[in-house]
Amino acid sequence: MSEIKKSTVAVIDYGMGNLHSVAKALEHVADDNITVVVTSDPAVIDAADRVLLPGVGAIRDCVGEMYNAGLVPSIRKAMAEKPFLAICVGIQALMSHSEESKGVDCLNHFQGNALFFGEKHKDYDGSKLKVPHMGWNQVKQTIKHPLWANIPDNARFYFVHSFYVVPENKEEIAGTCDYGLNFCVALARDNVFAVQFHPEKSHKDGLQLYKNFIQWDGKP
Repeated sequence: MSEIKKSTVAVIDYGMGNLHSVAKALEHVADDNITVVVTSDPAVIDAADRVLLPGVGAIRDCVGEMYNAGLVPSIRKAMAEKPFLAICVGIQALMSHSEESKGVDCLNHFQGNALFFGEKHKDYDGSKLKVPHMGWNQVKQTIKHPLWANIPDNARFYFVHSFYVVPENKEEIAGTCDYGLNFCVALARDNVFAVQFHPEKSHKDGLQLYKNFIQWDGKP
């Protein structure tokens, strides 16, 4: 009997992000044929079957550390070739630009910008929005996608963020949320999927999204 080849999920470690909880959540939903590796090694990322890009904190620091660690070529290669998931600030890192820190150029996989909630937005009752947007909120699924499998529409996910993404191509929006305005919280193109919320903090629906990811073949 031939040995079953294990599939590897690489969680990119560039010095930022809650990597332990992300890896534990992936391991929780993985079967024995899945290996989860937290790595800053480009060769390991290049060899992985699936890649996850986490992110917390300031976007300038996140993108800067990706470049400083020499990981950007492997990130771009993974986005071109294999199932790829970005979470939280990871989705902002995939945009063209962020207005955080007086402006930051990002990886430009999705054309568009990350904007600050800020003073220009009010809650629906006219009161000032609390920033960051933090806590549970419903996500409206705007497209059918394998990563939404077995997750109810308008399921609640956990958020912590002060910036939101605005893609140029509205057809790439995979999910939206309301917080003073209706804004994008999930993007999808080919083998790349990105979300603003934290799946590892979102209980059963977040775990389901991770399970869908480790089973995903990268096709829409």
